[in-house]
Amino acid sequence: MKLALIGYGKMGKAIEAIARQRGHEIGLIISTANLTGLTKENLAPCDVAIEFTNPQSAVINMQACFNAGIPVVCGSTGWKLSDIADANKNISLLYASNFSVGANIFFALNKKLALLMASHPEYKVAVEEIHHTAKKDAPSGTAISLANEIIAARRELTHWVNNESEEPAALPIISIRTDPAPGTHHVKYVSGIDDIEIIHTAHNRTGFATGAVLAAEFLKGKKGIYKMDDVLGI
Repeated sequence: MKLALIGYGKMGKAIEAIARQRGHEIGLIISTANLTGLTKENLAPCDVAIEFTNPQSAVINMQACFNAGIPVVCGSTGWKLSDIADANKNISLLYASNFSVGANIFFALNKKLALLMASHPEYKVAVEEIHHTAKKDAPSGTAISLANEIIAARRELTHWVNNESEEPAALPIISIRTDPAPGTHHVKYVSGIDDIEIIHTAHNRTGFATGAVLAAEFLKGKKGIYKMDDVLGI
């Protein structure tokens, strides 16, 4: 398989290494140094594009790929599906806030635990995320995904806030930035009797990069909009 890498920071380089290890070719690399290279002609030899940039450029990059008929695996967060004008057309897209296999199993655990705790409002729930100081967004896309799954299950919660809060309808997300920290996400239910916690800790970027390449392998030759649940069958 021949891949286009859009975004060539630390994640892009990690994805490149995993892709080559798995026997794939890199047909195009787009970085801040050659943004004008994202053309239909340059994309044409590629089977799938993997996009890891930022919310401001992600939608533009994806549209360029869709216009060229290239499937996209998108790891950028901060955009909405409604931002893509062709979202209801015949496109190929797989997007996720976190591509790590372990993190996606953690999402499934979080969703199940939220359902189990839905009838126990005496437990106060909060999400904490810890990342390196170079991470620009807070809260992380993963933390937002975890929070939204919890809010969907608990009737007393209507929204999340990025700070500690005593507001009954708000789910607190606590963001901590320290080095070194590839990423830890912590969901904690606290009551006067006991606590229940689940934690996912990433040790490096390899898990995210591997998941992104697995997603590209899954998406090749498919039409539609998918998530990592589809890749992993969970």
